[in-house]
Amino acid sequence: MNRREFVARSAAAGAAAVPGRRLRARAATAAPWYAAMRRCGQLNFNERDPLTLDVAAWAEYWASLRVNALLVNGGGIMAFYPTDVPYHHRSAFLGTRDLFGEMAAAARARGIRVVARMDCNYSWEEALRAHPEWFERDRDGEPRRHNESTWLFKTCMFSPYFTEQMPAIYREIGKRYAVDAFFTNGWPSTGALGVCYCESCQKVYREKVGGVPPEQTDATNPLYRRYYAVFMDRLLEVWRLWDAVARESRPDAVYVGNLGGGIRVVKDLARIGQVAGWFNADHQGRSGDTPLWDCAQQGRVARSVMKGRTVTNVTGAYSNSRPVWRHVAKPAAETTLWMAQTVASGMVPWFHWLGGAPEDERWRDTGRRFFAWLAAQEPHFRNTRSVADLAVLFPQTTIAFYRSGGPGAWRGSERVQGTEYLQGLYAALLQGRFLFDFVHESDLSAQTLGRYRALLVPNAAHLADEPCRQIRAYVQGGGSLLATFETSRYDEWGDARSEPALADLCGFISAGDVVGPAANSYMRIEERHPVLAGLEGTKLLPGPESRLPVRLREASRPVLTVVPSYPAFPPEMVYARTPRTDDPAAVFRQRDNSRVAYFAGDVDRTFWRSGNPDLSGLLQNTVRWLRGDRAQPVTIEGDGLLEAFAWETEPGYALHLLNYTTPNLTWGLVEHSYPIGPQRVRFEVAPGRTIRRVEALRSGRALPFEQEGAAVRCEVSSVVDYEVVALT
Repeated sequence: MNRREFVARSAAAGAAAVPGRRLRARAATAAPWYAAMRRCGQLNFNERDPLTLDVAAWAEYWASLRVNALLVNGGGIMAFYPTDVPYHHRSAFLGTRDLFGEMAAAARARGIRVVARMDCNYSWEEALRAHPEWFERDRDGEPRRHNESTWLFKTCMFSPYFTEQMPAIYREIGKRYAVDAFFTNGWPSTGALGVCYCESCQKVYREKVGGVPPEQTDATNPLYRRYYAVFMDRLLEVWRLWDAVARESRPDAVYVGNLGGGIRVVKDLARIGQVAGWFNADHQGRSGDTPLWDCAQQGRVARSVMKGRTVTNVTGAYSNSRPVWRHVAKPAAETTLWMAQTVASGMVPWFHWLGGAPEDERWRDTGRRFFAWLAAQEPHFRNTRSVADLAVLFPQTTIAFYRSGGPGAWRGSERVQGTEYLQGLYAALLQGRFLFDFVHESDLSAQTLGRYRALLVPNAAHLADEPCRQIRAYVQGGGSLLATFETSRYDEWGDARSEPALADLCGFISAGDVVGPAANSYMRIEERHPVLAGLEGTKLLPGPESRLPVRLREASRPVLTVVPSYPAFPPEMVYARTPRTDDPAAVFRQRDNSRVAYFAGDVDRTFWRSGNPDLSGLLQNTVRWLRGDRAQPVTIEGDGLLEAFAWETEPGYALHLLNYTTPNLTWGLVEHSYPIGPQRVRFEVAPGRTIRRVEALRSGRALPFEQEGAAVRCEVSSVVDYEVVALT
């Protein structure tokens, strides 16, 4: 039987196995099984594992974690079962064994759902010789090898490999094992788009793009913009195809893509969120100078596009630092806090190890302890809604495309600079202990924004006309707004407007091109204002590195004015050449219940880069002023750096407290915790709701509390690494 015949027969067999229409209809209307999933595990086989892997021992381990679903390698890059699909490469050590089938059966015997972990990204030389059209090519026509495992070759998303070969493998696995889901490693990811020169791609370029896209992501190039749209269309086409194939053997199955990236995303998450039934963030850990809260940010990003649907996040038990060590465990404190951020931010934890014969066993108890505790407290992690009333706009097009062309371009690893505006605002909000949600720039409807007292916009320089219109309507309807720097100065692709679209709403007229980056500039205090609380005793505040020159639209005296940059060295030259100007550094406006604050400079990014507490205090005070007299839904008083999430849950409410007080906040891995306390909590519950019990779930203690009206007060004596206060 040749490959064409196999594909045809597998398709026919898959169609024959589809249950009747009534079963399909019931499955479509019922909540999917993964909506109730709360714990997930993954064992990544390597090629030698069929020789020695103890299926029963591994199944018992995952059962001890009380996981609802388990991912194990099925195939794609390598089959761990006796496949009949031509050019589906079997493990060289598989022999007569069906390792995938054994593990699937062992998991099911213990009540665990089975997800086939697939890899669609590479294949072998035998496939390259038989089907050269499946593979990516360099500009010179050479196939692209894996940079480490050089005997593997990169497959192309636009080729039949994705629409014929992978569906054939899915159908075979689905028919034989009736798996509950398929997951693809490394695809589609959320990183920058690649460029391929294979025959399939050249046809796409000719017929749909109009040429060959540039090597670099360059949103100023109309050709790249067309390629981006075509790429996203193909991505969603493949996703839908694979999801349909997954459901052929059982209607409640699902395809799950590999997503993640935290706030550093390029592919259109909003469009992916329209087809994804289950969003998996393969966001396994941190390295370099990544801030400790990176996982919590991932949860906020994913939730902004999934609208309450399932989001999982992978925690790698191995040391995924820089360099990476795949077979050595990272510290238990780091792993635990990563899983804590996962559940606190509303995601489902997914615990991961590579290789069936580990010599480092330290990770096992780390996962078992945390997952066992989660299982014991499961009802408190069934969230129904966030109680935050502040929204932070997630400016994806700005992060993806801002300053992507021209002499000042940010390339490659420098692209992280596009996230620094959001990162600075985020850090200030943590220091101020505010509760907030992310809202995606494509989801600013009245229904979405109506839940929030204020919308905070950290330099959304790229912003399409529709979100600008929606923000305007939100403010006109009584909402409050913070915006910084070049917000709305460009459309979604980076084409400059004659004036920022929200300039009139923010009360300014642009008066020139961006000034900076430059050090040693200042903001002069001209008028006292609530945003300056705690900043007494000075006439100057540190100024932003870059600013947009603006004038006030209305005749008034600015609260803060610009003192332009002047030399910082040598000391003899350090004096202001222009000590006073009329140029506003910020604009503060109030109309009835609506308040608007605009900073002409990148105060958020400058705070992130400098850590200057005056800038953090200014941002925090501005958020408090925007809120007005309305009480916060939750206040937390005490020492230490915390991130907080508050949820209404099935049994009541849950307040998650993540302790980030550590010298390893942005460097190195957390080895142990630095407990903080006490923390005094005031939690607003729904009017008429009586709270009967308050409990600290991690420490297992009932907390004394008092309730006056809707306000519930209690004290958490200590937070070690993570605490959850449950109110029922």
